[in-house]
Amino acid sequence: MTRSDLWDRATAERYDADSSDMFSPEILDPAVDFLAELAADGAALEFAVGTGRVAVPLASRGVPVSGIELSAPMVEQLRKKASADEIPVVVGDMTMSTMPGEFSVVFLVWNSLSNLVTQEEQVECFRNAARHLRRGGRFVVELWVPELQRLSEGQTMAVGFTSPTHLVLDELDLVTQGCISHHYRHEADGTVRYGAGRFRYAWPAELDLMARLAGMQLESRFADWSRNPFDSQSTSHISVWRKD
Repeated sequence: MTRSDLWDRATAERYDADSSDMFSPEILDPAVDFLAELAADGAALEFAVGTGRVAVPLASRGVPVSGIELSAPMVEQLRKKASADEIPVVVGDMTMSTMPGEFSVVFLVWNSLSNLVTQEEQVECFRNAARHLRRGGRFVVELWVPELQRLSEGQTMAVGFTSPTHLVLDELDLVTQGCISHHYRHEADGTVRYGAGRFRYAWPAELDLMARLAGMQLESRFADWSRNPFDSQSTSHISVWRKD
């Protein structure tokens, strides 16, 4: 199975419903505020733009937004919200596909960097971001911090998320930094829908080195979009690297 197979038409059609919590103003508004401030009077490019969860409200703020997205069915869902003139999108891999223009900010949100399952791919993603940025522009990544303290000695499975209708079990490989997230969703008809995704986790310090290889330097790091301090207890981070 390729990465694009994970984001097929059926997945794209139910993506917004499955991710409804991430569309709440409490989660979305601080992210849009943060990115709009960085974009200022320039343009923004979203890697893995998906159905436009962030791109659409950011464009509504007057920021020119473009996207790169691997899954054509996800772009079809985006097109129900914004035209190609409003949010241009290139269908392709965020490690190598290019969008014409020069950008003040390139951003990659909600753990999407982990969809690149090798270190080499993640390095190329940083390089591709740098290619699109104007001098002094920023690359912004929202990514989870692996909570390996959840694992007992010899254990490889941990609960990643629970709600009344959704259970996530993470299967971690501490050698390859690989993760398989097993999703179990309770449907309204009483059935359980199973899905799984492969990821690669990366530590903040590793990402800083990737940025340096791409000609960028760490400018700031926060625990969330509201700019709360990042510390040893943080389970995710918002990192901003500036192009030299």
